[in-house]
Amino acid sequence: MTDYRRRYRMIKSRKPRLVVRRTNRHFIVQLVEPKVGGDKTVLTVNSKALKRYGWRAGLKNTPAAYLTGYLAGALARSKGYSEAVADIGMRTPSKGARVFAAVKGAIDAGLSIPMSEDVLPDESRTRGEVLSEHVNSLGDQGASMFSASDLEALRDLPSHFEEVLRRIRSSPLGQ
Repeated sequence: MTDYRRRYRMIKSRKPRLVVRRTNRHFIVQLVEPKVGGDKTVLTVNSKALKRYGWRAGLKNTPAAYLTGYLAGALARSKGYSEAVADIGMRTPSKGARVFAAVKGAIDAGLSIPMSEDVLPDESRTRGEVLSEHVNSLGDQGASMFSASDLEALRDLPSHFEEVLRRIRSSPLGQ
């Protein structure tokens, strides 16, 4: 299903679109250029790529969305792109949503994306502080809800997040 009015406005801007999609298991962030004969996908980053940087937590939480967006933004910058418009598809925009965490990651990586600061999640959510506090508050119940490796990463998520972000910044191409 497509909102053709919204799509028309995005294409009319002649800027590439930062397309953010959430599946049941991960995030996909793409940079898509509008073309007359059909759109051209310039790059695609799946949150599974975070594993190359040592990410041990889940692939569909807010910090993973932010890091995926950051990686996509860094790759877009390395290809010479400096701006885009956000395309979250048919998702209902809500303040602090995970799709906006991906957009915030791309903005922090250096892409200029017109976006209201009101909808972007705050830093405590993108760094995983809120999620870490929740997991730590569960105590022994957390062991039955998460795998052992996820639980270990989630208990200290903010420092794990910073470590992975540092690796992405030092080598966005994964080399």
